[in-house]
This record gives sequence, C-alpha cells and structure tokens, in this order.
Amino acid sequence: MKRSFPTAQDAEAAFYEALEKADLEAMMEVWAEDEEVLCVHPGGPRLTGYDQVRESWARIFASGQRLKVHLTNQAVVSGMMLAVHSVHENITVGGEPKPRPPVVATNVYSRTATGWRMLVHHASPVPQAPARPAAEGPKVLH
Repeated sequence: MKRSFPTAQDAEAAFYEALEKADLEAMMEVWAEDEEVLCVHPGGPRLTGYDQVRESWARIFASGQRLKVHLTNQAVVSGMMLAVHSVHENITVGGEPKPRPPVVATNVYSRTATGWRMLVHHASPVPQAPARPAAEGPKVLH
C-alpha cells in the first residue's frame, strides 16, 4: 500500500528524500499512478505517463551518482485540490565541494483519495544573467 501524504509539502519532502537516497520505490510512491503525469529533467525531453517517468528515474538512479539537494526560493500556489511549487534546486553531486548552478523546478501536486501526489516535475537550468560592462549605465527604453 502506498504512503499517504497529508499535504503537498509532505509529498515534496518525500520526493526530494527519495531523490537523495536514489530510492525508486519511494520516488514512485510520490507520483500519481496516472498516464497524464509529466516529467522533464534538465535538458531532457518531456516524458509522459507513469511508465516513462518511472523508467527515467530508474536510469538516473542506476548511474550511481548520489545527489544532495538544498531547496531555495520556494514559491507556492495552492488550493483545495491542486498545489504548484516553484523552487530552486541547489544540487551537489557526490563529493563535489560546491553545488552546481541551480536548477529551477516546478512541481505540481494533486489531492487524491490517497493523499497528495505529484503530477508534474519540470526542471531546467536557471538562466545566467549576462554580464554588463562596468562602464555601461542603465539602459532606458523609449
């Protein structure tokens, strides 16, 4: 029997815990068992359906890399049946001394009869702001 997540925040905590532990079964407990779930990993294609999402996490976890994720800049929009979380994932891989550039992720959760479940995880690199020359002042657009 799947775990029940009483809040979307509980589901999100379980998602990142499963990611850090590379625990496929725990990861898939968070996801809705629905053919309409969507997942986009940074730089990857859109994956649709429970089977494609599960297969993608299995490949990631099989790589042997262990991730440590620190979330920042969380913004939450929630209602009775749906919650959308936008976060910055600050990821450190294995024994790397410092985090990689942040990844912005949007996680969408739905309230079901068995608790909150993930419907969408979409992660992309945070765009780097272009460097402006020091001598240049602010630009004014007319």
